[in-house]
Amino acid sequence: MRKLVVLALVGFAAQLVDGALGMGYGVTSSTLLLVAGLSPASASASVHLAEIGTTLAAGTAHWRFGNVDWSVVRRIALPGAAGAFLGATLLSNLSTEAAAPWMAGILLTLGVYLLVRFARPIGRAINRSPLRSRFLAPLGLVAGFVDATGGGGWGPVATPSLLVSGRMEPRKVVGSVDTSEFVVALAASAGFLLGLGTTGFVWGTVLALLAGGLVAAPIAAYLVRIVPAQLLGAAVGGLIVLTNARTMMKTFDITGGVNTAVYLLIIAAWVTAAVLAVRALRRTRQAEAQAPAPDRELAAV
Repeated sequence: MRKLVVLALVGFAAQLVDGALGMGYGVTSSTLLLVAGLSPASASASVHLAEIGTTLAAGTAHWRFGNVDWSVVRRIALPGAAGAFLGATLLSNLSTEAAAPWMAGILLTLGVYLLVRFARPIGRAINRSPLRSRFLAPLGLVAGFVDATGGGGWGPVATPSLLVSGRMEPRKVVGSVDTSEFVVALAASAGFLLGLGTTGFVWGTVLALLAGGLVAAPIAAYLVRIVPAQLLGAAVGGLIVLTNARTMMKTFDITGGVNTAVYLLIIAAWVTAAVLAVRALRRTRQAEAQAPAPDRELAAV
């Protein structure tokens, strides 16, 4: 019972992060499940099965609030599903020893990306020209593959890429990515079911993650209004880097002074990213305060 409560708290925390950033459920929960001792394949399989429920709830909420661009969802979800199915099949056929450093490496890279991403100001420029399938299809394929093999990555890969394009409102980027993730989670779960069978899913873990995520969903909708994504992204990125660096160093038997030096370097980078995130947030708010009224309305979307 104690373990299930801890796992529910993991799902709760992961959904809070995802609800505030539009990314991070899979990365956060997979990282914590690996620390708890699950194998990479079982961790990713359990997370994706739980995500079927959490993404359905999130997608429905975004649809009701008008945050979904269905043309983008259609063109990114199907390639994402194909990539996720392939990634799940690959991870299912890797041994635990081979999969552990692979998954930790992907999560570590995504953590570094979050640190760098949220240490800089978040751009808000909107280019009204539509997104093309030749951009969305490869993006979905890569994001889906990374998501399944790394236990998370759909949001960290897809959301920033769409934001950087400047062709969608931020709220529609988050809504469209979250809604399409339902299809990706279904495909990944099918791939794990084919590769691992029903024994690959830790059902208690799935139910606990799902319960925690569903409880957190409405709270996350409120949290995003009071906690700046800039600060939360930097904080979560540092935690993910620190946790998965530990796994990588254990895998390659790095100990002693080198181990300590790596930890100190990560902590220094984490603090630096947090400071830069605070400065970037202040500059963004100052720019918004000085902007004309129409620009302020756009920034608030």
